[in-house]
Amino acid sequence: MSGSTFGNKFKITTWGESHGKALGVVVDGCPAGLPLTEDDIQVYLNRRRPGFSQFSTPRKESDQVEILSGVFEGKTTGTPISLMVRNTSQRSGDYGDIATYYRPGHADYTFDQKYGFRDYRGGGRSSGRETIGRVAAGAIAAKILKKLNISFTTYVSSIGDIVSDPADFDADYISKNELNMPDAKSCEAASAYLSDIMAQNDSIGSTVKCIVSGVPAGLGDPVFDKLDANLAKALMSIGAVKAVEIGDGVMVSENTGSYDNDGFHIENGIVAKTSNHAGGILGGVSDGSDLLLTCHFKATPSIACTQKTINKSGENIDVSIRGRHDPIIGPRAVVVVESMAAITIVNALFDNMSARMDKLVEFYK
Repeated sequence: MSGSTFGNKFKITTWGESHGKALGVVVDGCPAGLPLTEDDIQVYLNRRRPGFSQFSTPRKESDQVEILSGVFEGKTTGTPISLMVRNTSQRSGDYGDIATYYRPGHADYTFDQKYGFRDYRGGGRSSGRETIGRVAAGAIAAKILKKLNISFTTYVSSIGDIVSDPADFDADYISKNELNMPDAKSCEAASAYLSDIMAQNDSIGSTVKCIVSGVPAGLGDPVFDKLDANLAKALMSIGAVKAVEIGDGVMVSENTGSYDNDGFHIENGIVAKTSNHAGGILGGVSDGSDLLLTCHFKATPSIACTQKTINKSGENIDVSIRGRHDPIIGPRAVVVVESMAAITIVNALFDNMSARMDKLVEFYK
């Protein structure tokens, strides 16, 4: 299977399956001398681990990370960093009958068509547990970015038709609730709504927003390697994401040019913008304002209510998916979105170091 590697100068390759012995990632291109410990990475993995919320799968996994290479005496060596998380709570027997039919909304049918073979235990490589490797690598990328004063505010902005009000936004509240929502009012309403959905053996979609602050102007290229194009690819590669927006996103098709254009002005001697409808990117290149990213997640496809499908013999059947599944994806995906954005931005920073001759001369002088 190809396609498990992402990035150019800062490159990650994830590996492993949801019910295999372990999952992990190899990170290549991390500079030497970055202080890094397993605790630094564990903080990020704890944000996505299962079994610690009434709104997540009951599968209990500690998701303890092990650094296998690339770190010596607490600092990166500049060589590939290999990270591993062992699976400790597999119940592959829950998935035995899935081998005989195709689950609606899953990759079962498409895997069979592509490979003629699939790991049906929880979805194998297409399982949400694959994102462990992304998050572990994202923790490293985020630490690099922190050194450059680039920071993230990532949260669930909607669950179903319940949308958080920007007027009630409280960044400190995001980490204090199980749904990672930015205000108590929307969180309370969404919790009640989600409980009703779960009682119906169903699931619901959600939206995750990511604000990246401190990104310098000049990242990205104007044609095929646009920063927004690379961010869109990174975020769309997350299994359940069905749409990505930059800035005003789909609303731009309803806006006039006079509204949509962000004006420039000088503020305290620095170039600034009067608005940020573009989401921090113009012509594929960052403009120095906040990057505004939005990801739309579909509802979890594994649901216990009856659905129609076919088996491998081509017969029409009814199925009810059993096992341990999240009723919603967004809350645990917040850190995945943040990680993929961080990896993309680090890669853009490294690519950009050779964009200008004067900067190259300055660096090597």
